[in-house]
Amino acid sequence: MSSPSHTPPRTGQLKPKTDWSSVVLAPVHFIMGLADRPLRLLQKRAGIGGMAAFFLAPNMLIFGVFVLLPIIINLIYSMTGGSALFLSERSFVGTDQYAKLFDCKSYLDPMSCQEDAFWTAVGNTFWFVVLQVSLLILFSLITALILNRELMARSFWRAVFFFPVLLSPVVVGLIWKWILQRQGLLNFALYPMGFEPYTWLSDRTFAFAAAVGVSIWAHMGFYTLILLAGLQAIPKDLYEAAEMDGTKPARIFWRITLPLLMPNLLVVVVLALIRAVQVFDEVFVLTGGGPGTSTLFLTQYIYETGFVSQPRNAGLAAAASILMGLVLVVLTLVQLGIGRKNENKGKR
Repeated sequence: MSSPSHTPPRTGQLKPKTDWSSVVLAPVHFIMGLADRPLRLLQKRAGIGGMAAFFLAPNMLIFGVFVLLPIIINLIYSMTGGSALFLSERSFVGTDQYAKLFDCKSYLDPMSCQEDAFWTAVGNTFWFVVLQVSLLILFSLITALILNRELMARSFWRAVFFFPVLLSPVVVGLIWKWILQRQGLLNFALYPMGFEPYTWLSDRTFAFAAAVGVSIWAHMGFYTLILLAGLQAIPKDLYEAAEMDGTKPARIFWRITLPLLMPNLLVVVVLALIRAVQVFDEVFVLTGGGPGTSTLFLTQYIYETGFVSQPRNAGLAAAASILMGLVLVVLTLVQLGIGRKNENKGKR
């Protein structure tokens, strides 16, 4: 009787692979299983609405602590007087701080006001908002229209225009201060052409124009991307049909591009207005509010009144910030009302 033959093991036989993903994710699945039980129990007792409140509670808590509570404290500060920091050591003065801000013989002449620096800052902020927002939207729209075309290295140019947005406002201010100071890059470039070194930031008119220009340069890329996204969302069929009908490019822009781009344009206007009214960082680093008070804006006035000037007047600074906040709310509501009105018109 022959002995049973033993089959030799096959060389190169593959061993079963270990599923490392399941090994790595095992602790995660275990933790999720533990968390799933109390959540299921909570859903049974509280329902879907209770679950929504449960998940919203952390965000609402953060909003209340870091947004709503500071607004309330700021409102209380605006009704107190004195130089003390703690509310328990400050006296209640009601609306005296607001009355002090509005104590003027002529609001068009800041020197006739008790708080002339406040009204100077209001005037500077008004002209800054008008110039900066209008030019910012114009340049952003032109840039978006150009970048929406078929260009060589289009992605590179988009990155170039967006790069300043990634910089800190303080870095932006330092860069342009280094360029525009008396021994800066601009004078270095102009000197071989026969121009004498000039202190550009000591000129009141040029300092204000520099504040507007630097702010546009720093933030234009962000708004350009918003408008570019709106342009790319417009169906190409509309442009092809208009070209087949022989419509001129200018008429295509006014009749097709601009109306369909209006929602994005409204977002840009609202965001640009809010940012322009709150301008502070890059201008403070660039000019420090000077020369004189030519680039003193509302946010810097609030900062200096509440923290820098001696004696510090936190109540007056709080009152000014409350007024600035109300202006921002009104501007936003007006813009949103216009946008909703245009949207309803488009649906008819």
